[in-house]
Amino acid sequence: MLPLLLLLALGAAARWVPTPETVRPRLLREQLLWVSGGGRGGVHTFRVPLLAATPGGALLACAEGRKRSASDVGAKIIACRRSPDGGATWGPTEVAADDGWGGDGLSLGALAVAGGEVLLLFARCAHPPNSCGPPSALLLRSRDGGRSWDPPQNLSHLLRPGEVFAPGPGSGIQKQREPFRGRVLFCGHGTLERDGVSLLLSDDGGRSWRRGGVLPAIPFGAPRRPRDFTPDECQPYELPDGSIAVSIRNQNQFRCRCRMLARSWDGGETLPPAAVTFDPALPDPAVAAGTVVTQGLLLFSNPAHESQRVNLTLRWSFDNGTTWWGRGLRVWAGPSGYSALAAPPPEPAGSAPLVYLIYEKGRSLSTESVSLATISLAGDP
Repeated sequence: MLPLLLLLALGAAARWVPTPETVRPRLLREQLLWVSGGGRGGVHTFRVPLLAATPGGALLACAEGRKRSASDVGAKIIACRRSPDGGATWGPTEVAADDGWGGDGLSLGALAVAGGEVLLLFARCAHPPNSCGPPSALLLRSRDGGRSWDPPQNLSHLLRPGEVFAPGPGSGIQKQREPFRGRVLFCGHGTLERDGVSLLLSDDGGRSWRRGGVLPAIPFGAPRRPRDFTPDECQPYELPDGSIAVSIRNQNQFRCRCRMLARSWDGGETLPPAAVTFDPALPDPAVAAGTVVTQGLLLFSNPAHESQRVNLTLRWSFDNGTTWWGRGLRVWAGPSGYSALAAPPPEPAGSAPLVYLIYEKGRSLSTESVSLATISLAGDP
């Protein structure tokens, strides 16, 4: 009996629990995954980075490869790189999708891990009235961790004529708790005049989809003005009570120059306007931000500035975002833009996890490169 009790005690002692004493994030390494400029590989600018921790310890990073310029509008590829060893080494760039050279082009996008598969959702022709065709939403599925992709599944039947659903940018999620455990969710936004966020839901691992909650801009369908209520790029995550939170770009700084937050208590079926809040503790220059929950710890990344895309910072919360601890970890003081976060599943031994942060980084402009930071939450080497 004594040896068993001793083993249990040792196991309990080894289990890592996030507390103000144990969470001491430290940057372990940083790697440039893509460098813009010069048209290398037929790409002018890499932007909108995505990241997923896939089954088996691999990482998958993707980004838009904008062929002619840094503009949102124009021909693009989806460039992806894969790391089989948790970010230590990276394979070459592979092209997951290519829209040719004409028209508006594709727009990223969101990555999600659903069971043993990786889902990559992106939009096409998302910037009307540019010549491209009707807006559409396309889903790529990989059964081998991003090494290869099935033909795209067209989800445009879920959109009204002319409607834009631009996913993320960031990550989709698969719910781990009731209600609707196992449900896969993506969040997306519209065009500026017809903006707002909405959810796509799947209860069969991503085979079939339907529309979920919607949070429209006010006024809807009218030119935007400063201080209008304009929810835009969005990132969902699940809280310990099974509810869904959505961190949202506050495009026109309604009430504050900070993040907007929506909530859903019914698995994403609705996004009640009465539940929308604003977080002055998270200043934001209107940008796509990263959010992930790991071992009960909520992590958030963005350029922590009210008006400029600088000061890329990792923040953490022990109480589901009610408060944020300290000043966070500054990852890069200079120009920095869109970011995304990923965390591998906890180790069986309960050791402190690593967190991966991918973001747009530069010295003069935030669009000069896409960089990946590997961060130890406990500060271990």
